[in-house]
Amino acid sequence: MTDVVVSPEWLDGREDVRIVDVREAWEFEGIGHVPGAVNVPFDSFRAPDGDEGMLPGEETFAALLGEAGIERDDAIVAYDDTHGVFAARFLVTAELYGHDRSKLHLLDGDYSAWGRAHGTTTEPTTVEPVEYALERPDETMLVDREAIEAAIEADTLLVDTRETWEYEEGHIPGAVQLDWRAFVDDETRGLEDRAAIETILESNGITRDRRVLLYCNTARRISHTYLVLCHLGFDDLGFYEGSLTEWEQAGGAIETA
Repeated sequence: MTDVVVSPEWLDGREDVRIVDVREAWEFEGIGHVPGAVNVPFDSFRAPDGDEGMLPGEETFAALLGEAGIERDDAIVAYDDTHGVFAARFLVTAELYGHDRSKLHLLDGDYSAWGRAHGTTTEPTTVEPVEYALERPDETMLVDREAIEAAIEADTLLVDTRETWEYEEGHIPGAVQLDWRAFVDDETRGLEDRAAIETILESNGITRDRRVLLYCNTARRISHTYLVLCHLGFDDLGFYEGSLTEWEQAGGAIETA
């Protein structure tokens, strides 16, 4: 297991990471935040007319990180107040734009979970803007529609991370359904224990010896599932940024339950 997902205890008191809060500005300023966190609201790094899918574009994302005082070599811990799904999207976006995966961490739980046992503040975090030297990698985990079409005919596992009712209304042929929230404990707001997650994966045929391609509607929910699988040591993962939105727009086949 790698430390993609880190505990509040791991984060508490650390000075060698940059903390990113992706909630709305009024929540960050009015409700409070983790001490030392900077605010990069979710809507600021989502764009329906950006690069692929909902990615915001290289210049936009580099400007956001630079304004937040984040440099390319910084370790980052991100959180939200929604079990980590929005923070996961931020981290996946950073990885797709070339930030070293080993330096990207999701806070287990969320702001509410942190606040139950650790200090919070409403004081603004002062940062010095920097130039974020974005360098997009030649290869990423992104897959396109053609790869999904090929996967339908091959021994590649397609995983739909939406809710059951969405899956039943229509999904990519052959995909298995695994709601991203199955990995989350509603009471603690953090991940279920490893044994429980492994049982869920096994019951859905999601194993490390198979290539796994993830999709949802707009690539938000798969971000959380992707990070959890990385945390558990899965390394043959594909991330369909266009997801079902692109698939349907291109006339892709749809299967109903």
